Amino acid sequence: MHRRVTRALPLLLAAFASAMALASPQSPAPQPAPPSYAGTTAEAVLTARRIHTLDAAHPQATAIAWDKDGRILATGEAAELRHLYPQARHIDAGDATVIPGLIDAHAHLMELGYALLRADLSGARSVGEVVQRLQAHAATAPEDAWIVGWGWDQNLWPGARFPTAADLDAAFPDRPVWLSRIDGHAAWANTAAMRAAEALEGARRFDGDWQPEGGRIERGHGRATGVFVDGAMRLVERAMPPPDEAWRARALEQALALAVANGLTGVHDMGVSRADLALMRRFADEGRLPLRISAYADGDREALADLCEHGAYQHPGGRLQMKGVKLFVDGALGSRGAALLQDYSDAPGNRGLLVTDPAAYGAAVIRARDCGLQVATHAIGDRGNRIVLDTYQQALAGLGARADHRWRVEHAQVVAPEDFPRFAALRLVASMQPTHATSDMGWAGARLGEKRLAGAYAWRRFLDLGVPLALGSDFPVEQVDPRLGLLAAVTRQDRDGQPPGGWLPGQRLGALEALRGFTVDAARAGHDESRVGRLAPGLRADFVVLDRDPLAIPGAELDALQVRATWVDGQPVFTAE
Repeated sequence: MHRRVTRALPLLLAAFASAMALASPQSPAPQPAPPSYAGTTAEAVLTARRIHTLDAAHPQATAIAWDKDGRILATGEAAELRHLYPQARHIDAGDATVIPGLIDAHAHLMELGYALLRADLSGARSVGEVVQRLQAHAATAPEDAWIVGWGWDQNLWPGARFPTAADLDAAFPDRPVWLSRIDGHAAWANTAAMRAAEALEGARRFDGDWQPEGGRIERGHGRATGVFVDGAMRLVERAMPPPDEAWRARALEQALALAVANGLTGVHDMGVSRADLALMRRFADEGRLPLRISAYADGDREALADLCEHGAYQHPGGRLQMKGVKLFVDGALGSRGAALLQDYSDAPGNRGLLVTDPAAYGAAVIRARDCGLQVATHAIGDRGNRIVLDTYQQALAGLGARADHRWRVEHAQVVAPEDFPRFAALRLVASMQPTHATSDMGWAGARLGEKRLAGAYAWRRFLDLGVPLALGSDFPVEQVDPRLGLLAAVTRQDRDGQPPGGWLPGQRLGALEALRGFTVDAARAGHDESRVGRLAPGLRADFVVLDRDPLAIPGAELDALQVRATWVDGQPVFTAE
């Protein structure tokens, strides 16, 4: 169990602020429903000790009222709203704090579901521990099935070296084993898996000196070692038996349940295929989506073609949409696939990978623009980010200054100092994941060197330039829990309080800024600010009931907040025991 030492001064200040707010003699008037809703009967009025609406016109309340369709009618003081809607059902949240529903602005629901059903290797501290976990998982899997796992990270192991097929072969000489790295940008195969892939008709042997487009086969003395980076992973994955629809549905169901249990009412799902969207539509048709999914098509493929042919998709139930596309430029920093302007500090001669040819990437951006879609691009290294900025600048010139495009850079993790102002000039959204900083801080300096760290995980720098920050987790790369994102954003420390004072502490966010990143600004990044992100008349009654006030406790305690309930459209989708 991870705990932190609570410092007395922040506690006293928080207690003083809380007491002053409660003692204020001023009671704001209720925020009424818009005229078009006047006379609408309220279905329910919820009261709580404090409600942070994040609505500038009425930031705090003790009650909210909504109609039978889950549309907020009014916010205000408990006595006034109960008097205004005497026939409404009363829900008393007691001493709880209510905040708008939390939105993860960058995540992967299907991948989370798959991870929950496969061997969990996250946090393993050695190759030996990985093998032990795989053996336990294999005992429960069908004998003829591939052993598939997820979550290994060589940076946690002695020596921090990439593993090899030989590390797996003694325990699994005949059964194919395929293990995705924690970031999803590399995978590790045993010899049986590589031989199965090489046995495909027309397949090329993995030994030699050739490399696949957009990827890298790790080799030693010309022989494939068993690690495949980015585009090279497809060479093995094509040999794997595809999961059946029942298994995929179980994966989605488990991912959704875990998300709402952690206070999420919305997810921007980055990279959704045509088949995945069809499964989500089925869930939406059957009333099985407990939260809102803003899906982004998986690159220049079938889902994007569907959007270009039929237009942006919106399910009539209001909980599923696809209005944009997620593209890739480079890989990930942990596997040295992020594209850098100069060599990796710990790997001379290596500047990472471009997983998409810049010309093909530019063509996909233009295609999405001409189809009227929002563009979001994965870019981690400073070279990857520069390519995105250059490409966006050229493409957006065709839209004119009037366009409210809100194009996004997903991760924006390492940016050259001279490129930061370009995000503001192009009116882009920086979609960033706070826990990436606290997960990577142990080795990011070795990858980048001290000079480049000045432009790494630079949330404050973006915010000070007026660049909107949409915050997320990138789950299952990180945990699904947004409270961990709030903790990392405010403290720049891990759950053990390390390092003292925070890592690159000048980039910290305030608690309100971090909360806005998971609510107001995440909603705006998806063009959804007229529906969600705040608690205000006319918006959806999506909210989270917490045991304490996230804006009145020390930042070090944000991960210990308890989710008592998660509500979507005025209905509970999760209630704690």
